[in-house]
Amino acid sequence: MITKPEERKTELREIEQGTMMVEHLLNTEQMDGKCRMVAKVVMPTGGKLKYHPHFNESETYYILSGNGIYNDDGIEYPVTAGDLTFTPSGHSHGISNPSKEDLVFLAIIIKGEQ
Repeated sequence: MITKPEERKTELREIEQGTMMVEHLLNTEQMDGKCRMVAKVVMPTGGKLKYHPHFNESETYYILSGNGIYNDDGIEYPVTAGDLTFTPSGHSHGISNPSKEDLVFLAIIIKGEQ
């Protein structure tokens, strides 16, 4: 199966600071109940996704381009293209873009045991 960009759902999502673009790479049917989200995210300069927990699911970010600050359970780390973050169930995270270019990353949320 191949999907073209124009076939995918794209949304603008208000975040703690700013608005980010979320391109859903897989739809609900394609994820077959195993994932909650597989998306390409574009966070503009000054954008900030608030610190939040995950329960019964994990979330991974794969940084494609730009530079950001990743908050991993209350500790901040710089992230750049090629970096991968992982937040297991029961843990918290957030990410911000203090740089002068968009921060682009893949976001994958995998469901855990229900």
